[in-house]
Amino acid sequence: MDGRIALVTGATGGLAKAVAAGLAREGAAVVVIGRNYARAQEAVQDIRARVPAATLEPLACDVSLQSSVQAAADQVRARYGRLDVLVNAAGVFRKERHVTAEGLELTFATNVMSYFLFSNLLLDALKKAAASAGSARIVNVTSRYGNTRLAFDDLQTAKGKYSYLRSTPPTMLARVLLTQELAERLRGTGVVANAVHPGLVRNTGLLKDVGGPFRWITNRFGKTAEQAADTPLWLATAAETAAVTGKLWAQRKELPTPGMGSDVEARHRLWAECSRLAGWDGVHK
Repeated sequence: MDGRIALVTGATGGLAKAVAAGLAREGAAVVVIGRNYARAQEAVQDIRARVPAATLEPLACDVSLQSSVQAAADQVRARYGRLDVLVNAAGVFRKERHVTAEGLELTFATNVMSYFLFSNLLLDALKKAAASAGSARIVNVTSRYGNTRLAFDDLQTAKGKYSYLRSTPPTMLARVLLTQELAERLRGTGVVANAVHPGLVRNTGLLKDVGGPFRWITNRFGKTAEQAADTPLWLATAAETAAVTGKLWAQRKELPTPGMGSDVEARHRLWAECSRLAGWDGVHK
C-alpha cells in the first residue's frame, strides 16, 4: 500500500480505528475521520503509538450532516486528488429518535446517507486512483440483516414507536443494497465495492447509548477490534480481491444476500431516494 491514499470514517474507535491502523501498517497514507478534530487527532496519536511510521491525517466530519460530508470530501479531493481505498465504517445505535439540523433522522443520516454521499462525492478520486494503480476499493462495513425489509414509506422511522431494533437493522440492509448498486454502476472503471459483516466487536462505543443485554453479549462474546478488522483489510488490500465487487463478506467468505438483499428493484428505489434526499437529480455521477 506504499504510496496509496485511504480514508476511513468513524475511525476514532473500535473496528474502524483498527482498520485505519492496519492500512497504515501496510504503508497507506490514511485520512482518519472523526466527529471533531480533537477526536480525530487523538485517534491519530493512538494509531501512531502502534504504528510509529504511520502517515496519518486527522479530518473532522460530522457524518450525520450532508454539508459536513461534502466539506470533508472537498478537502480530500483538494489535498490528494486521488483515493485508493474508502472504508465507510461510521455508524450509530440510538435509544431515542433524533433529527439532525438538516432535518434527517440521525440513524438513517449516519448509517445510510453518509455511505451514499462519501462514495459518490469521492468517485472521481477513486476512478483516478484506479486508472493509475489498476484498482481502487470501497469497503462498506455492515451486518447480516436477517429477515429485515426496508419500509420505503418510513425509511426514517417516523411512524410508530421508535427503537434501535426498528431503526438500525434496515440500515444494514440498505448498506448492502447501496454496495450492490455501486458495484453495478462502477463496472469497467477499476473501482470495486464490497460490504463486510465483521460480527460482534467487543467494547464497541456504538452501544454506549443502548446498553442492556445486547451490549453485555457483545462484550462477552465479541471479537477484538483487531480480529474483526481482518476481512475489511483483506478486501481493502489483498491482490485476490482487487477485481471482486458487489458482494457481502464475513471471515473472508462470501455470504448470501437473501430476501430484499437480492431485490434489484429495491436497490434502485433506495438509490433514487438517497439521491432525492441529497438534493440530486437521481442520476449522480
